[in-house]
Amino acid sequence: MNYEGMLAETITITGHNGDAIEAYSARPIGSVGETGVPSVVVLHHMPGWDEWSKEVVRKLAFHGYAALGPHVFSRQGPGKWDDVAAAARAAGGASDAQVMGDAQGAVDYLRRQPLSNGKVGIIGFCSGGRQAYMAACTLKGLDAAVDCWGGRVIAKPEELTERQPRAVIEMTPDMSCPLLGIFGNEDRSPDPEQVNQTEAELKKHGKTYEFHRYDGAGHGFFATNRPGYRQEQAVDGWEKVFAFYARYLKSA
Repeated sequence: MNYEGMLAETITITGHNGDAIEAYSARPIGSVGETGVPSVVVLHHMPGWDEWSKEVVRKLAFHGYAALGPHVFSRQGPGKWDDVAAAARAAGGASDAQVMGDAQGAVDYLRRQPLSNGKVGIIGFCSGGRQAYMAACTLKGLDAAVDCWGGRVIAKPEELTERQPRAVIEMTPDMSCPLLGIFGNEDRSPDPEQVNQTEAELKKHGKTYEFHRYDGAGHGFFATNRPGYRQEQAVDGWEKVFAFYARYLKSA
């Protein structure tokens, strides 16, 4: 069911280390029945907490989810989102510990809402895809995770840093919820071989997952405001996302 009415606004939530951070919230307004509303955390891509990232939050609300996009670069603010993102990238990006703390805060916030059905998923794009994979392995209370072309899930030792000290692929044994992966076959991070390696690791540890790979698409092909947008592949990919969430977040 699609919801024509929604409430969308920027709010403040409690993130990592008890920090107050910005988050963009959208939820459907109208009859949701007696089953409550499922929820989704949206982790923005490396370019930042931009207009398209907020469109994703509203798109989820239109499809019946209470969605929340934490601004993981908000500690670099205040300021315009692109200036804040540039400052965060110059500093080496947000640390894994901080992003997981912010994401846990978003999960906890959504679960506390009176209309929640108790199910919470997560979706992330680009760096957020890597973080969504990590969240599926480390956070409490997640019921489904979607990794959209998360780069550097597989990382060489020389690519690890103080802020990103562990290769995410090594966390796979601890994955505690089903995972959906969306990838473009023309992407270089992750490239098709890295996707194959990730899939092999998921199979090895008996995890519940499904991967969808798209010819003619590279990195960021859902983002309508970027040159890599691919309409046909994006429409099909979103159908896969909503079918996955319907299975794991809307069911009793």
